[in-house]
Amino acid sequence: MDIIFLRELKVDMLIGVYEWEKRVPQTLQIDLEIALPNSRACETDDINDALDYSEIVRHIQNVLTSRHFNLLEALAEHIARIILDDFKAPWVKVSVAKLQAIRGSKMVGICVERGAKIAR
Repeated sequence: MDIIFLRELKVDMLIGVYEWEKRVPQTLQIDLEIALPNSRACETDDINDALDYSEIVRHIQNVLTSRHFNLLEALAEHIARIILDDFKAPWVKVSVAKLQAIRGSKMVGICVERGAKIAR
């Protein structure tokens, strides 16, 4: 199985259950691992056979700016659904973290895996 990854994507958005979190944007860090639907791009060296990283990021950023999530869990699930449904990936691992949300901790967050890993 071939996996592309995106590390430390920083996004400012409104997220959280407290009233101040609904008014003050917080910086999130997103890490993705995405199984490719096929290995054609490895063979053809053609961008048309690959997942376009910039399109994935653009799509996720559009979602994050268009709605509010209370929980990181719901946000991570939503991102996973986008990758599986809109980009036809068979498997995805999504990590989402709030930076410096808890004193003494660099970040707190969640990691979800959805879909099935398929060996090729």
